Amino acid sequence: VQMNCRPAIWFVSLCFQSISTAQKVTQPQPAMFGKEGDALTLTCTYETSDSNYGLFWYKQPSSGELILLIRQDGYSQKNARAGRYSVNFQKSNKSISLTISASQLGDSAIYFCYLREHLNSGL
Repeated sequence: VQMNCRPAIWFVSLCFQSISTAQKVTQPQPAMFGKEGDALTLTCTYETSDSNYGLFWYKQPSSGELILLIRQDGYSQKNARAGRYSVNFQKSNKSISLTISASQLGDSAIYFCYLREHLNSGL
């Protein structure tokens, strides 16, 4: 019997809140598992009263470094895309999803959704 097995990728999705008490970020799924080559999606919802904000997705591999993957400005009508990473920004629902296409073993990490308020246009 020949089995065609691909290595599993382990995704853990966590979030943290900014210092401001006026904002809140939550991620409903604390962990995600997928196979190499799959497209995987992580979602977070947020609350803010600020109209000038940005949403950032970071990756923290086992080495411990934080790596910025993608940024979505709150004023933008266009979903951000960077290589294999793309977002689905739903401003009216206050949610943002990160999709990783063609996942790889190196994508196994902790992922952070971060909301930053009071962005200047130069950032």
